[in-house]
Amino acid sequence: MVDPLDSRGPIVIDPTPIDFFPAAVLFDMDGLMLDSERAMLATWRAAALAESIQADDALWLSMVGVHDRASFAMLSERLGEDAATRLRAAGDRLYDAQVAAGLPHKDGLIALLDLLDAHGIAKAVATSTRRKRAVAKLEASGLIDRFAVIVTGSDVEHPKPAPDIYLSAARHLGVDPRDCLVLEDSEPGVRAALAAGATPIQVPDLVAPSAELRGFGHRIAGSLVQVRGMLEAVLVERGQVGVAFGA
Repeated sequence: MVDPLDSRGPIVIDPTPIDFFPAAVLFDMDGLMLDSERAMLATWRAAALAESIQADDALWLSMVGVHDRASFAMLSERLGEDAATRLRAAGDRLYDAQVAAGLPHKDGLIALLDLLDAHGIAKAVATSTRRKRAVAKLEASGLIDRFAVIVTGSDVEHPKPAPDIYLSAARHLGVDPRDCLVLEDSEPGVRAALAAGATPIQVPDLVAPSAELRGFGHRIAGSLVQVRGMLEAVLVERGQVGVAFGA
């Protein structure tokens, strides 16, 4: 759900069921599967305080969904390279400790993964996070074995909002990206999914979608619980939910 920190206010939810049976579901990670953005915001505040750097929440929120290189460039432009380097190093130390402890799952994640597994729908992670940290997060959170494919920001030349990461995930799964459902929380991720020709459902976390993004007309859900319901509607049409769940 969207945090009060985001000044754009409440969003309009569009839980319209999807109208196709996906060959695969491609998952973003931070803010979508893991409740990591609030943890990052807390470490951002603590690091800024420790380093005596003036940096408000709006700066961090503007970097949600942005790849490491681009986010550091944004920090450097705003704070100067020295302050950005110190802030990032201090923040990384604090955040890595939280990652090692295991970040909490977002509501509805495990039930959604179980539903996809029950119907043989392929799954992949497609995250802008660099590979070492992405794997550490998935391992510590008990999710690493739930995905056949993991594509990270370290694996592509052009990060989100370019389509590369979703095109790569679909290619590794052996499916057409046009047959994929993408689950995303951020604007760069939704743009990447659309550019890849996939069908996105956005589940916003700390940052509400902009008016420009909403203009694309993509589906927006309030939680992964709602996403599961949107997917179940397709399974009902195919007569499959009752087989798997005894409904």
